[in-house]
Amino acid sequence: MEKTGLDDLTSAELRALLPRRPLVLLPLGSQEDQGAHAPMGDFRLAAALAGRIARAATEAGTLTLVAPALPFGAADHFGAVPGGLALAPATFRAVLADLIADLRRTGLDRIVILNGHGGNAPLVHEVTLSIRRAGGPIIPSFYLWKVARRLMERRIGPAAGRFGHGAEPLASITLALRPDAARPDLAVKPAPGARLLGCPVIGFGSIGFEDVEIDAPAEYPEIAPSSATADATGADPALGAAVIADLIALAVRFCAHVASLT
Repeated sequence: MEKTGLDDLTSAELRALLPRRPLVLLPLGSQEDQGAHAPMGDFRLAAALAGRIARAATEAGTLTLVAPALPFGAADHFGAVPGGLALAPATFRAVLADLIADLRRTGLDRIVILNGHGGNAPLVHEVTLSIRRAGGPIIPSFYLWKVARRLMERRIGPAAGRFGHGAEPLASITLALRPDAARPDLAVKPAPGARLLGCPVIGFGSIGFEDVEIDAPAEYPEIAPSSATADATGADPALGAAVIADLIALAVRFCAHVASLT
């Protein structure tokens, strides 16, 4: 079994791999409220999945390495919660651009981002689009939790009320990957959101007025007074493990696809 983590390889070992043009996974995550029942560092989930994907892809014939996970996501609603740590958007863009530039400078230019935080998505797009427009490679971003939700829905259906921040798909995935840190006994059904300007908070940064949605600067405690926007009380580690297996298999196929074209 080859080493796949850049943080496990010696510099001599990595240099020996460069002629084989390895694919590099760059996992991104966040340190934020994931519900009263879940550890706040979802970057740990992104890192664990990235490691498993890299090993499985390498075993399947696509040499794949994984960079250390960036633990802080772009600043958004979660700075209002104790323990939430985030980067300002400009800082995040600069950090991501620097990381990609360093990989490319040393010949590691086949890169797939594994994004584990929704707030990162538009900024990742800005950075990767800028790289492409400057004549660089196309760097795709595989949004882990968006993909995981789709895979979980294939197994249990839409399951109204179970999907949302602090609930599925991360609730079951956390029980499967980090059972030592999870507290399913603390999971509760979501409480109604707070009100801003006399209107109900109905989403991330939005309020409802009559039958329309209007942007408003809501903070996370107003969005999710009970620490989650959906019901995580039915989280199941067996379901999480099954979705993880599906996600890894899909990501391995995607890595092979990207490697075949770059």
